[in-house]
Amino acid sequence: MTQNSMTYRANQAYRSAAVAVPPLKAMVMLYGGAIIFLQKALDAHEARRFEEGHDYLMRATAILRGLSHHLDFERGGDMADRLYRTYNALILACLRSYGRPHARDSFRRIIASLAELRDAWQFVDMTAAKPGKADSATRR
Repeated sequence: MTQNSMTYRANQAYRSAAVAVPPLKAMVMLYGGAIIFLQKALDAHEARRFEEGHDYLMRATAILRGLSHHLDFERGGDMADRLYRTYNALILACLRSYGRPHARDSFRRIIASLAELRDAWQFVDMTAAKPGKADSATRR
């Protein structure tokens, strides 16, 4: 699959999720999808199914690329810039780690990072809908 078609698929995945569900839920779903694809890439690589593993890796990085391309730098300011740098660092880490002897440890760290981001957005989603809940959650 070419780079342009992967970018197109990433954009389509983001747009489909954005139309079908509220934006915060879409973020959580997209992070979850990237995590699943990275785990499948690692599992396929360890089973010596390299082409399948590479395909999963490209799907995961396409999600991250789609997320980075849809940041609103005017409204997001420093946060959008940090997310952009984070997404690109995660993409590079994925590409550099795949097929290497330390791939399992690297992918675990990448997946843990994505899970932390997913959980943060999930918290924002839960508290944004219920203003009183945000106050009680931050007091803990």
